[in-house]
Amino acid sequence: MGFGEIFRMERMRVDPALTQALRSRWDKEATAFVFPWGHMIPSLEDVSWITGLKVYRRPVSGYTYPCYHELAEQLLDLPVERRSSLVPRVALQESLGLYEVGKNAGESEDEYLERLSRVSRRELASEPGPQADLDLRCFLVLFLGRLLFATRGDAVHCHFLPLLEDLGEVGGYAWGAAFLAHQFDGLSASERQTSTSGFYPFLQVWAYLQLPALGRGDHTRLGLPYLGEGDEGQPWLVQARPYFGRSVWLHALNLVLPLHLHLCQRSLGLRQSVVEFPVRDRFRRPGRSFQGLHDTTDWRERIENWERKGKAIKSDATTDNAYLQAYTLKYGGKVYKSARHQVDITGEIASLRALLYSAVQDREAAQRQTVELRRELERVRGTGAGGASSSRSAGGSPSLLEAQLAGAVLRAEEAQRHLEERISTTEFLID
Repeated sequence: MGFGEIFRMERMRVDPALTQALRSRWDKEATAFVFPWGHMIPSLEDVSWITGLKVYRRPVSGYTYPCYHELAEQLLDLPVERRSSLVPRVALQESLGLYEVGKNAGESEDEYLERLSRVSRRELASEPGPQADLDLRCFLVLFLGRLLFATRGDAVHCHFLPLLEDLGEVGGYAWGAAFLAHQFDGLSASERQTSTSGFYPFLQVWAYLQLPALGRGDHTRLGLPYLGEGDEGQPWLVQARPYFGRSVWLHALNLVLPLHLHLCQRSLGLRQSVVEFPVRDRFRRPGRSFQGLHDTTDWRERIENWERKGKAIKSDATTDNAYLQAYTLKYGGKVYKSARHQVDITGEIASLRALLYSAVQDREAAQRQTVELRRELERVRGTGAGGASSSRSAGGSPSLLEAQLAGAVLRAEEAQRHLEERISTTEFLID
């Protein structure tokens, strides 16, 4: 179905300082990040490399409906309130055998996830048939509505349910392009929000790779070893390449957003030519091309644009000077402006300093905890060396207590390293 590679991504901690800084640099008009050196935009190529999601084949186009009651009963066998598009999270998790599987004391994240997988396999149908199809749809609704296209709140939306009726067709959609449109839409939400909805690791990894000064762009440390592989290690790239380096309309049901790659021609190895900066249409919601219900919107032109693979990016410029002059006039250097909002740099720095202070406090607490755990581990090991039967088994293997302490030390050291990275990232953003 094209989702396999995203499950290979290792667990990643959220970086709130980086997320907040990225949101403050997002311009709704351009659907692009605005940095002192110019525009930057996550592209279909970035989605393909980082997540492995398909950015080719049919667009994820369609409509969202005010009610999915009958369709959810038919395809999921789950209750959905009338005139609602939300599936109760608890009912969905119970159908997959995941609701009452809590994390045990002393259990690592990896151990917990492995146990979740075992429980889920035991609960789900193993033989092909109607029950297996129902289980798969429930999982896909949870995966799409709670992870890949997540929104705020406890319930899980089922906007993509009509596309899941024929499971054999699910792999034929450009889920990666829809995912990128959803990321853009989340960044364009209210300025009062300091976090983004959806699959946050994508933007973090993109920033680590595109902003070398953060010092976080090592493929293996990011848990994405396949980023360093060629096409032979990532066969989906071969079919995706015709969509790379092109401006195109991105489809996520009734959300259709532009990918303005002509604003960052330098990322394609070209000189940046002078271009017309996008201007907000005051009669439409910023950044959206269409927002329709049922059959009231005709978006054939945008679908044809996707089928033609958009428009290739070309540049005859020999320098970036003219673009940078126009860019400085519009965005005012480091402080970018839009029609309604000017960034409060003083407030932004104060907020980042608060996050920095919190991270420093957490680091000091983690250091104290690590020291205490190491001291306790050494004490237990010393007791075992002294011949106490309670610390080691007859075969000389570590006791359960010693193994638990060793695991706790490793987790504390990992948390400490993560906090060090958060602090260095926040200090870089403040500077």
